[in-house]
Amino acid sequence: MSIPHALPGQPVDVHALGPALEQARSTALFKSVDLEVMHLVLPAGRSLPPHRVAGEITLHCLEGRLEIELEGRRQLLAAGQLLYLHGGALHGLRALQSASALLHIALRHGDPADR
Repeated sequence: MSIPHALPGQPVDVHALGPALEQARSTALFKSVDLEVMHLVLPAGRSLPPHRVAGEITLHCLEGRLEIELEGRRQLLAAGQLLYLHGGALHGLRALQSASALLHIALRHGDPADR
């Protein structure tokens, strides 16, 4: 069964989860031809290994703290902060505290990895 995505014009909650954070899971909010948006949830200590995405990315930390490994250097992202990455940048994430973030990925037309 596929995950239902938001429809054009439909409001979606993307606020901090607070006490519900520990039981929450990442969700895909929508994917269009040019853009994919996800509500990313990472429990403390969990990580996403270094990887590349063809399109530009923004990561808006809603709560908690994330450590971003970007092209070999580490950077902290705290609640309320936004990070922009160029397409193709090698990056990984690790939750220093349980965290949720809003992730936007600009999709590259013709790139099979983005479909």
